[in-house]
Amino acid sequence: MPRIALVTCRPGPEISVDRDLPLIVAELRQRGADAVAVEWDDPAVEWGAFDLVVLRSTWDYSWRRAEFLEWAARCAAVTRLANPVDVLRWNTDKRYLGELARAGVPTVPTAYVAPGDTPDLPDDRAYVVKPASGAGARYAARYTPAERDTALRQLVRMHAEGLTAMVQPYVDGIDINGERAVLFYGGQFLHSVRKGAVLAPGVAFDVRKVAHPALEPWRPTDAEHAVAERALAAVPGGADRLLYARVDLVDGPDGRPCVMELELVEPNLFLAAAHPGSLPAVAEAILKAAP
Repeated sequence: MPRIALVTCRPGPEISVDRDLPLIVAELRQRGADAVAVEWDDPAVEWGAFDLVVLRSTWDYSWRRAEFLEWAARCAAVTRLANPVDVLRWNTDKRYLGELARAGVPTVPTAYVAPGDTPDLPDDRAYVVKPASGAGARYAARYTPAERDTALRQLVRMHAEGLTAMVQPYVDGIDINGERAVLFYGGQFLHSVRKGAVLAPGVAFDVRKVAHPALEPWRPTDAEHAVAERALAAVPGGADRLLYARVDLVDGPDGRPCVMELELVEPNLFLAAAHPGSLPAVAEAILKAAP
């Protein structure tokens, strides 16, 4: 009987409820595993007592990235961690988008503004400012060129907290066709969803947003599937090392799908919200990954 930890985080006012977590735990137990949900920063947990540790909803990692990665390294030293710690380190800093672009993967163009850098904000189009290490649209906002002063105040606030900012053109296709997420588990396509635009005009960066508005099941096009697979093929060390992955896509100016983000740390799987039928496949992949 494999002992499996599904890793989450402490509840808090800015933390969403992981509706999938109890479903996965129950499914694993039904299949004979000793599965439990645990918080990643609980000092009482003996990680070496588990055969497999699976990150599920560590949705506060971006606020404590260094601490989180230190924990991941300690955990990986005594048991099997999914996804691997070097993948977590790479994927928790969205500078990886530049690496994907250099590898020929269609991506949303991204500039980075680290503390001490002189900002170069667009003056001819709408754009988005968000942290290079972030999740759930935290500290993300949409601006027009006329709102430059407000955007600069956001950058000052982020830099004061030691955060590097990303600046991306606002992709108008999101307002038309939304954002699509293509999910993989155990190396196989799992399912896909589509959601509406997250960032509304005039909404402040420090206001909590609905991370997945107007969520619905989606059947990915051949082009979307192909871009998702190209993105995963560019992951350092290869995609076959990944237990799970989510590729978030939007339509670029040419109408073709491009990568907005690659989620390899703690992606929402949308089982309860849109795809309950995928639960057995998730549980089976986790059990297969257990030594």
